[in-house]
Amino acid sequence: MERLEPSCCCPAPSLVPERAQIRGADSGLADATTQAAATTSASAASASAAVPIGSSAEAAAPDRHPHRLVHIPAGTFLMGSNGEGFPADGEGPVRAVSLSEYVIDKYPVTNADFAEFVAATSYVTEAERFGWSFVFQLFLADPKVYRSVPAAPWWRQVHGATWRQPEGPGSGVDERADHPVVHVSWSDAVAYCAWAGVRLPTEAEWERAARGGLEGRRYPWGDTLRPGGEHRCNIWQGEFPVRNTGEDGWVGTSPVGSYAPNGFGLHDVSGNVWEWCSDWFGADRFAGGGRVAPGASADPNPKPIPDPQGPSHGPGRVVKGGSYLCHASYCNRYRVAARTFNTPDSATGHMGFRVARSAPASPPRYAQPT
Repeated sequence: MERLEPSCCCPAPSLVPERAQIRGADSGLADATTQAAATTSASAASASAAVPIGSSAEAAAPDRHPHRLVHIPAGTFLMGSNGEGFPADGEGPVRAVSLSEYVIDKYPVTNADFAEFVAATSYVTEAERFGWSFVFQLFLADPKVYRSVPAAPWWRQVHGATWRQPEGPGSGVDERADHPVVHVSWSDAVAYCAWAGVRLPTEAEWERAARGGLEGRRYPWGDTLRPGGEHRCNIWQGEFPVRNTGEDGWVGTSPVGSYAPNGFGLHDVSGNVWEWCSDWFGADRFAGGGRVAPGASADPNPKPIPDPQGPSHGPGRVVKGGSYLCHASYCNRYRVAARTFNTPDSATGHMGFRVARSAPASPPRYAQPT
């Protein structure tokens, strides 16, 4: 697979990297490579099982998240940012986007949620099939004994690191049932959605929900990262990547809902974990449609782009929201407009997902935020 260029909190490379990408003694890549064909087939099967957006299958599927889904009304919003992100990420220019109504989970999928799925289906994640995943160096007693990614040596290849053992053998999630599940690939997320009767949100759906009704703001709560000195999200404090002071209360994942919700009732849309979206990544995701000049209103000309679902192909799938590893000195992708990508089979200790569903024809009865 094509090599990615990870940075501080940005996703690590695919679980089938080029041999030169992991350095050190015998890395077990040969074993991983022999499993690639089986994993790719499993990924394709998972993807084909996805509940299509707005389909009759989606309408008929059982929904295991009704108590947590919040309603997002149909409407138009300004998506992206002008000149604030990395040019290659394609955040700008700002575009007007119109979306049909939908519902989205107020929380990321948790370890408890994923454990229920695995217990019901005996599903094996891609990281489990490959036998290893990427763990951030500060969570390891001796990082030097593990393979590193040359472009981002803080990521270490740890055999046995999975959603059940986020830092590798000897770790666990018994005390983290309400934390976001991690070490799950896009294909794993899609498999969960097929079982749960939901789907991954599109990037546009994710961003509109994350904005919480605020137009053109940097964060879900406004433009100031710490209004009044208050921490509003789980991100890195200190000197990346060697010292995290944990001033916000956490140095790794935090329980979902640890911080105040946005205007739509969603939690954890900045920081905590990256979240998979359904779209393929493309730097010019709308092919020039719906461009809006800086300062334009929500009634733009040209006509807003209706219900975009991303390009037909790309180097990877979109991830949004940033993570507990994001820091302004290196990567400020915890802004709502920020975006990057990873390959669908990739998994790390800071990537998870939340779920969505197209709204039913009748008014939804999902719980609203209090």
